[in-house]
Amino acid sequence: MLDYSYMDIFIPRDLTREAARQLLTEHAEYGQWELARVRVHPDGSRHVRLRRKIMRVRRTF
Repeated sequence: MLDYSYMDIFIPRDLTREAARQLLTEHAEYGQWELARVRVHPDGSRHVRLRRKIMRVRRTF
């Protein structure tokens, strides 16, 4: 069973598509986040949910 941690990002409508892409790319490259969901609201703003796997470490004796 995989466990994920989630991060929600609100992108305002006045942010360009290129700037939003750059923001999400940086999160993906440096934070190991992947895109889980994007909601585009009628006013043009976007709600983005990112996720990443939680690394569980087992004890070794």
